[in-house]
Amino acid sequence: MVKKDIISIRDFSREELIHILDKAKELSADSEKHTYLQGKILGTVFYETSTRTKISFNVAMKRLGGNVIGFSHIKNSSFIKGESFYDTMKILEGYCDIIALRAPWEGAARYAGEIVSVPVINAGDGANQHPSQTLLDLYTIRETQGRLDSLNIGIMGDLKYGRTVHSLLMALAHFDCKISMFSPPSLRVPSRFKKFLSEGNIEFQEFEDYKDSVNDLDILYVTRVQKERFGDEREYKKVSNAYHLKKADILDVKSNFRILHPLPRVDEINQNVDSTEHAAYFQQARNGVTVREALIYLLLMR
Repeated sequence: MVKKDIISIRDFSREELIHILDKAKELSADSEKHTYLQGKILGTVFYETSTRTKISFNVAMKRLGGNVIGFSHIKNSSFIKGESFYDTMKILEGYCDIIALRAPWEGAARYAGEIVSVPVINAGDGANQHPSQTLLDLYTIRETQGRLDSLNIGIMGDLKYGRTVHSLLMALAHFDCKISMFSPPSLRVPSRFKKFLSEGNIEFQEFEDYKDSVNDLDILYVTRVQKERFGDEREYKKVSNAYHLKKADILDVKSNFRILHPLPRVDEINQNVDSTEHAAYFQQARNGVTVREALIYLLLMR
């Protein structure tokens, strides 16, 4: 692991991705890991709210023996007093050994990596990317399927603004998968990501309805329609109820079929799906701690 920062999935080779997943698996079975990073400090710098990502970074660092500082919303920072992003990052550079950054501005994490000398992990930059989420997605897919190649993967929901989707598509380009994308026409994946898949000779198709295809899938990755990314609430309301996956929709799926969701969900997955063997999204969320432990470990234990 020679990377200074974790900014974009596109920065990683197939071998590097697998190395991170293998390290996460190793750490999950290591009872002594709580001593590795004693005296080290993680700064969780979140200009946007978060539940799973922020808390799992906190838990991961503490399980490795380190401590955590930071803030959880832009209103809790000096940004509202007029302090620049540059100045905030330079200040935190002096307080922390590593930074996990979430910001609403695309490119913020890469810029932060250029500003500071400590490692930066992109915890989501606007509608751009969310690489640590993608790594836990890959970890969960491999855990539930036993492999990452030769899978039929469906991705459904907000494919235009969903940064988790964008990062996942880039990661899947390293593996021999068939991809089906389900979304309303106005929320289709941006052309730059389709171009990326085409250049990598990755087979993909776009659909509006998932019901005729779900029985052929190994994985269905569901995302919510992100209200906060819409400038016009009327446009949001047109697509807000586009999908509502129910238990009745998955009665004839393959036995290995699993449903993933980066969470939070709104109403795109009915709670009656939770009790089925196919629901893997809570397991996926738990895997966030393990994978983020691996990222912090690999960046600080060089």
